[in-house]
Amino acid sequence: MSIKAPPSAASALALESAVGPAASAARMVGGPMGEAGSKEALSRVTQAMGELRALAVKPMLDRAVAALNAEKHQEGAEWALKALEKDETNGFGWYLLAISRERAGDFGSAITAYETALRLLPDHAEVANDLGRLAYRLDMKDHAEKFFRHFLARFPGHHEGANNLACVLRDRLAYGEAIELLRPAIVANPEVAMLWNTMGTVMAEQGDYANAEVFFREAVRLNESFAKARYNLGNARLSQGDAEEALALCETALRHEMADHERQMMRLSLSTILIALGRIAEGWEEYEARLHPAHPDVTHFLVDVARWAPGADLRGKSLLVVGEQGLGDEVLFANLLPDVIEALGPEGRLTIAVEPRLVTLFQRSFPTATVGAHATYLKAGRTYRTLPFVTDFKAYDLWTPMASLLREFRRTTGAFPERVGFLTPDPERVAHWRAELAKAPAGVKVGLLWKSNLHNGARHRFFSPFAAWAPVLRAPGVTLVNLQYGDCSEEIAQAERDYGVRIWTPPGIDLKQDLDDVTALCAAMDLVVGFQNATLNLAAAAGAPTWLISTPGSWTRLGTARFPWYPQVRTFTATAFGNWEPVMASVGEAVEAFAAER
Repeated sequence: MSIKAPPSAASALALESAVGPAASAARMVGGPMGEAGSKEALSRVTQAMGELRALAVKPMLDRAVAALNAEKHQEGAEWALKALEKDETNGFGWYLLAISRERAGDFGSAITAYETALRLLPDHAEVANDLGRLAYRLDMKDHAEKFFRHFLARFPGHHEGANNLACVLRDRLAYGEAIELLRPAIVANPEVAMLWNTMGTVMAEQGDYANAEVFFREAVRLNESFAKARYNLGNARLSQGDAEEALALCETALRHEMADHERQMMRLSLSTILIALGRIAEGWEEYEARLHPAHPDVTHFLVDVARWAPGADLRGKSLLVVGEQGLGDEVLFANLLPDVIEALGPEGRLTIAVEPRLVTLFQRSFPTATVGAHATYLKAGRTYRTLPFVTDFKAYDLWTPMASLLREFRRTTGAFPERVGFLTPDPERVAHWRAELAKAPAGVKVGLLWKSNLHNGARHRFFSPFAAWAPVLRAPGVTLVNLQYGDCSEEIAQAERDYGVRIWTPPGIDLKQDLDDVTALCAAMDLVVGFQNATLNLAAAAGAPTWLISTPGSWTRLGTARFPWYPQVRTFTATAFGNWEPVMASVGEAVEAFAAER
């Protein structure tokens, strides 16, 4: 018999349409408390099912609980389904089915089953908490917030509910509200390590790593086997420049028992710490954790070709390389493509799949290769990358995600060539932009990049407030040029209002979409200055004079004081997160000196 859930305004449908994120860099761990299907949770279910004693479905539900307690999620699902065949309106059957499907990784079915259970068991707010946890895991934060608030309304002051809702508020950048929720929960439950850990993540997301460290250390003191808190403490130490302690803490955290998705995320963090220490070859090996099926942000590549491995002889082979992670990462990792082409030799064939906006630029830069666009989809909580332009996978000998090639071609900083520029902008467009820049106000043309368009908490702390740019904005002899994509009207108005400085915006260009023309514009500049966003990577990869404003513990510096990916890049590093004034003053002085020398 086929079991169907009653009609729903199901949030599961949202999983079919959005384009999901690619694998992300290591991050702080401060997610919801509790676990659906834990022995404690299943014990509560068993107690609640006492009211079903006289019903025929009770033995089947008991068998489902026993199977889940024995870590047999498939058997648990089978018994839950048998109960639902007898009674499709049994909320406990749907709840146990939801737990089984979540454990199996079938998140779409789990969401639907949880929602059905919640409608049938409106007085069992624990179902809402479990549904909120799954929605949170699937990055459906609006839904998660709704379900966590439902749980807190039923159990006011519950420390688990406070923690879980605080995680959503933190991710929405509602830091003050998250703190106000956590503070009384910690006062009432000072022995609960997770609350201290989550408060630490709120501090860290704001770039306040010193205070975050206080909370993480208390969480570890309360529970020495609390791997998440130890891992977070390591990241806090890395962000304050102490990579050695960060490594020790992360390695210790990995010795503890944990869910596999957490282990893979910690392995990814370990990789960046190793790289930040200059242990690059080891770091790239651990960096493969981003591709592990259990990694929370894994991208599943739909490529039916044998996977390349380090040491494979590429000469004369047909190799398919697929770009991955963010747009800037695709440009950064393309540093190694000239070496790959050389390894393939004249008889070899390279095909490159990149973000659609990069296709024209990459095709011009690597004329012997075939370049096409990949496409990325999110379905049932999983990210998939396809290659619509590839019609016959049998034409290829090997394939690889682009960053995996680092294990072969960039094992030491010495392996990064002193090659200025590996992307080729359109020479006609470079000439066009030089002519346009000549019409701009007189002065050395300095392009500015001051923010990322990704507005999540994990990202914004790597960028200074615009007001910190004052020393650069005031530099004499300079014409400031807006290279920043997205809405910049507020900052441009602030520069003119507060500093009497006009930031010139190039006419007739879409700074977000037309990346080939953006690269040509960057190549026409006298200097490009900014944080490491996609456009700065394009400028540096095209060989433009580029200055990077970096942050403590940044792994992409590869344990050096420079930026080996682009040898011409000059690097300015802040001494601490949030302490932007000294480094921005140094940048301002350097820009003034640069202009005076021209």
